[in-house]
Amino acid sequence: MNRFCALTGCRLPIQQAGMSRVTTPALAAAVSEAGGLGMLAVGRQGVGTTKAEVDAVRRLTRHPVGASVLVKFLVPETVAYLAEQMPVVEFFWGWPEAAVVPAGPVVGWQVGSVEEALAAQDAGCHYVVAQGVEAGGHVRGSVPRRELVPAVRAAVEVPVVAAGGIGTGDDVRDALEMGADAVRIGTRFVASAEADAHPRYLAALIGAGPDDTALTDVFDVGWPDAPTRALACSVAAALASGPDPVGTMLLSDGTRRDLPRRGPTPPTSTTIGDISAMPFYAGTGVGAVTGRMPAASIVAELGAGLGER
Repeated sequence: MNRFCALTGCRLPIQQAGMSRVTTPALAAAVSEAGGLGMLAVGRQGVGTTKAEVDAVRRLTRHPVGASVLVKFLVPETVAYLAEQMPVVEFFWGWPEAAVVPAGPVVGWQVGSVEEALAAQDAGCHYVVAQGVEAGGHVRGSVPRRELVPAVRAAVEVPVVAAGGIGTGDDVRDALEMGADAVRIGTRFVASAEADAHPRYLAALIGAGPDDTALTDVFDVGWPDAPTRALACSVAAALASGPDPVGTMLLSDGTRRDLPRRGPTPPTSTTIGDISAMPFYAGTGVGAVTGRMPAASIVAELGAGLGER
């Protein structure tokens, strides 16, 4: 049996990326129901919101669902809750340390280098996500996936998940053939029916190709020194003159939060303002996005021909 599937309890070696604000409990549950590993996204939200999302996922599926935590905004109370309630907890954007790795769940760490992968393994992580520079959203690494994944695979003993620019079934099979135990997909799931991306963001993804993304430091307000990959059109709009704040987003408690111009928050369905100047995160696999599809259909397309690996 596939090492990642055996470790996490999913049927297919396909993991959905945890994408703050865009990911919903419905998306994570749908991916897991389809055989992959769905992931909730824990960004700056409090433990109350996290508990509500975990409860929602449990109403939608009995299959394993994980949670992705941003180390930069880590809330110990939230991590402690997730460690008790979730079978998989994953960390990103912080150097791996044993003190952060909770006991109990399967723990993963998304890395951008061999050195970081080794640190994650030494810290007690059960798997690592090797993120190539082609990835959308915040980008940890600086080398291509096809270079990073084999290097990480040769260096660590734990399962390796390939991430960055993976958008088609051929991409999935290519990643597995180069030594990855599983793949991590983000951009395709932004365009899923269950995601909460703004319609204008979705339309931009559908119309874009791999040459339409840019690695940039433009969306750094509140999260400095953190390069991101987004559609070049949103980068250009953010740099143009305009209002600050750029808009507002509806929060779970019914209030609205201002979004600063050049901030890192992507627009959701409840966001209002200068939508085009907000980050339209996308990896170089964006050309595979041809329309809004149910998450189950995306998983089936990506996993075609894999069988029970």
